[in-house]
Amino acid sequence: MTEMNKRISAIGVVPVIKLNHPERDAAALGKALCAGGVPVAEITFRAAGADTAIRLMKEACPDMLVGAGTVTNTAQIDAVIAAGGDFIVSPGFDPELVAYAQEKGVPIYPGCTTASEYHQALKFGLEVIKFFPAEQSGGLAKIKALSGPFPMFKVMPTGGISLKNLKEYLASPIIAACGGSYMVTAELIDSNKWDEITELCRKSVEIVKEARRPS
Repeated sequence: MTEMNKRISAIGVVPVIKLNHPERDAAALGKALCAGGVPVAEITFRAAGADTAIRLMKEACPDMLVGAGTVTNTAQIDAVIAAGGDFIVSPGFDPELVAYAQEKGVPIYPGCTTASEYHQALKFGLEVIKFFPAEQSGGLAKIKALSGPFPMFKVMPTGGISLKNLKEYLASPIIAACGGSYMVTAELIDSNKWDEITELCRKSVEIVKEARRPS
C-alpha cells in the first residue's frame, strides 16, 4: 500500500466531520482528536469553509492527516490542495474526479458499493476505496461478498459505524479503516466538549487494537 494508505490503516478510524464554525473550532478539535490517539480527520464540504477548517487544523496539528470529504467537483479538490489537505473522499465514484485528483497527486477515496464501481476503481489503480453508506448498502456482508471477485481492494466503510459495530468491521482483514461521526457529532463540537471527543477517540483506539489483536 502507499504510505498514506498505510498511515490511515494504522490509525483504523477516520472521524468524519461537519464543522459549522471552522475559525472557532478547527484547531481545538484537531488537538482533541490527536490527544485521543486519532490523528486524522475528514472535513466534509457539507458545511461551508471546509478548506478553511483543513488549513487551520493542519496549522494547529502539523503531523495530523487532514483531508476533505463530500467532494463533488474539481474546484473543491483545488481548494483542498491550496489549504494543505492530505487526501480527498468522494461520496460516489466519479471518473473525472478520480482522474483529476490523481493528476494533481492527491490520494482519493471514492465511494463504491457495486461491482461496476469496483471495476472502475480497478481501472484507476486504486488500493483503498470508500464504501458508503455502509450499513444501508449491505454492511460487512456485502463488503465480504464483493471482496470475492475483487480481493485487491482494502475498504473504508462509512455510514452507520459506531462503537457498537466498529470491532465487527475492523476484525475483517478487508477493512483498512472505518469512517465515522459518532465521536464528532454536531452536539459535541458545537458545545466544545473536547474532553468527551478525546475519550471517544480513546475508546475507538482500544477497539481497533482489540479487533486486530492476533488470536
